[in-house]
Amino acid sequence: MSSRITYYGRFSRLLHWGMAALFAVQFITAITRFAFPDTALEEAVWGAHKPLGALLMALIVLRLVWAVVDRARRPASVNLAARLGHLALYVLMAVVPLVALLRQYGSGRAFAPFGIPLMPGFEGEIEWMTAIGSIFHGLLGWVLLALIVGHVGMAILHRRMAGEDVLVRMLPRHGAGR
Repeated sequence: MSSRITYYGRFSRLLHWGMAALFAVQFITAITRFAFPDTALEEAVWGAHKPLGALLMALIVLRLVWAVVDRARRPASVNLAARLGHLALYVLMAVVPLVALLRQYGSGRAFAPFGIPLMPGFEGEIEWMTAIGSIFHGLLGWVLLALIVGHVGMAILHRRMAGEDVLVRMLPRHGAGR
């Protein structure tokens, strides 16, 4: 057996696929709000957007810490483009909810996702915070979606290329240890 690491560990795979599912739901809520404003459908799904964003923010912090801790046991990047693409994904996964949290704080409204108080409310508004959030949260969120679609597309493309089946790195390894 080669000493070269060819797959991600269980915890990395759990974070990857769990967050992929949560991001899918998150983007469904955003697309629904955009495509079906002021409808019963939007009302039914939009309430999940902020709490789910807070959960994703916590998970991206965990994922970044885990990537540093586990870096010696991760497969090498296929090439520089893959490394830069993953870096852009990580940066946007952190920045998009941070900008939303900045806007939320600036609005003066309390924020307690899943009943956990994260921000107390206050009287007034901090306009520069809400302006930054209003300009960049949605815009960068759509950029993140485009990068995710590109990420999936490249995984499929590499799977079809001989000798570069990178998708298996993130698939369950039956009978494998880690």
